[in-house]
Amino acid sequence: MKLLHFAPLFLLAPGATLAAPVDREQALKLSNVVITANRQVEDRAQSSAANTVFTREDIDRLQPTNITDLLTRVPGLQVARTGGRGSVPGIFIRGTKTAQSLVLVDGMRVANATSGDSGLQFLNIDQIERVEVLRGSRSAVYGSDAIGGVIQIFTRRSADQGLQPRLKISAGSQHTWQRSLGLSGGDQHTRFNLGASLDESDGINDTYQSYASDKDHDAYRAKAFNLSLSHQFTDNLEAGVNLLDSRGRSEYDNPYGRFDMTTFESFGQKPYTDFTVSSLGTFLAAQVTDSWHSRLELGHSENRDKKRDKLSPETSAFNTYRDSVTWQNDLALDERNSLMLGGDWFEDRVHASEHLSEDSRWNRAAFIQHRFKGESFATELGVRRDQNQQFGGQTTWSGSLSLPVNADNEVLFSYSEGFRAPTFNDLYYPDYSNPDLKPERSKSYEVQWRSDLSSSTRLEASVYRTDLRDAIIFGAGSIPRNVASARINGFEAALHQELLGWQGTLGLSLIDPRDRDNGHTLARRARSTLSLDLDRQFDQLGVGASWQAVSSSYDDEANTRKIGGYGLFGLRSSWALTREVKLEMKLDNLFDQTSSRALYSYEGQYHGYREDGRTWMLGVTWTPAL
Repeated sequence: MKLLHFAPLFLLAPGATLAAPVDREQALKLSNVVITANRQVEDRAQSSAANTVFTREDIDRLQPTNITDLLTRVPGLQVARTGGRGSVPGIFIRGTKTAQSLVLVDGMRVANATSGDSGLQFLNIDQIERVEVLRGSRSAVYGSDAIGGVIQIFTRRSADQGLQPRLKISAGSQHTWQRSLGLSGGDQHTRFNLGASLDESDGINDTYQSYASDKDHDAYRAKAFNLSLSHQFTDNLEAGVNLLDSRGRSEYDNPYGRFDMTTFESFGQKPYTDFTVSSLGTFLAAQVTDSWHSRLELGHSENRDKKRDKLSPETSAFNTYRDSVTWQNDLALDERNSLMLGGDWFEDRVHASEHLSEDSRWNRAAFIQHRFKGESFATELGVRRDQNQQFGGQTTWSGSLSLPVNADNEVLFSYSEGFRAPTFNDLYYPDYSNPDLKPERSKSYEVQWRSDLSSSTRLEASVYRTDLRDAIIFGAGSIPRNVASARINGFEAALHQELLGWQGTLGLSLIDPRDRDNGHTLARRARSTLSLDLDRQFDQLGVGASWQAVSSSYDDEANTRKIGGYGLFGLRSSWALTREVKLEMKLDNLFDQTSSRALYSYEGQYHGYREDGRTWMLGVTWTPAL
């Protein structure tokens, strides 16, 4: 925490009057700002981070089934599922693995500290106000895990003053039912939102060739509740609380079966997971002086996972609990210079059915970042120091230089470092761990080009390189080791176009992710992806279409098992019957393509996990006026 000792020196620096602070709660409705990049509201065009933002308006227009469906539209982000609804997805941002990207809910870390999985597949899309995705390392701001990028989810917020109730009911294929209701409102000082939901689906059979017990449909059921409340005590003081709790049951197939140590035989199972993903955060924000804004956040999150089997008494539980505190100060030193500095602390605790030699650890950190905005260039320089109970200290740096070419074009050069702390399973799982593991580390270099090609055309493109070292792999005896290194080169572009009333978004990603030791392509990373969304509103009628194309990849690090590429096409429509009633219809995977994004082994043969074929959904939303 040594950097915090210098805070009084910065507070004594002469400062110009800071512009009126942006209302953070209202900013969540805006598409032209980003909050996650520096934990403060800023213009997307002025952020040094390559970013994608989905507002509630975007979510309603695109009609995604869940958050992972929404994320497939982000350039440079790939999703590899292992079955239907509720299955664990692999999320690869710029070629990095799932655990190398940080996931936040209202500023709170939610990933399971034992597995590294964040449980995004369990969150209900109707309770989400906004999703922001940063592509590229942000460890200088957030510390561990933010090597590939950061995904932040903001829960539903109040829209206007007064009371606004809402009710939505949807039905679809696989006996799927989605129900949600909410109430939001407030006045000029207080705003609130309450929401609840229930999702149920019979699901699909996740596997092809497997045990007879795996031939059933794998059902999914989740119930969720969210609350947001904020109050403006004075013009300069605001406090609030945000809560999200999602829990339920997800069935899945286990083609590897249950191994009996007595008979040395494997038996089929009917496994399922009882899950809980929850986050609770409170904040106090103050405009201390004209040039100093301070924000204090306290949080608690839980990620609980208990696996059971309908055919045996076998159970396993891995529950993690996290408490956190963040204090951030934003200072305007003068008209061109600003400073962000603060500190983080969090503690992880594990309650597991397996005895771990250590079941808790803390992490404390200090960070500072300077920003300069001139007429001919802009700079950003940041550093963060983490001190961890298990692996000691880690320092990460980041810097960027922005050069406006003209009024419509800008080139941005950046460098960033990242790291990821090993999970509790990596370090302490009995007989399959290594307590001497070091953090994974990365260095990234990037050039961005941002251009307003016309009043209706916006292009954002990036060329980047990421070098990974001390990567953790599982060697002989499934013992993790720091031996791997990787190099990821990539290009990504996002084009936003409005033409003749149509709104189009095109995303393209080309990557070359390689193991530097043997030259092989990293597992489950497709070299090219393309996504396209087209939408148009005709008075009360809205229509849209989506197309996604993904090239082939390999399921293993040795590149011996190939996964074929695929293309998915979907249609959607909405019809506002009245001001209070709207119908929504969508048809996904119109051509019923059978695609697999991961493989499994059964009786010596490899097969692809089954995914949803053609699916449909019909819903009605009622927002009565009070």
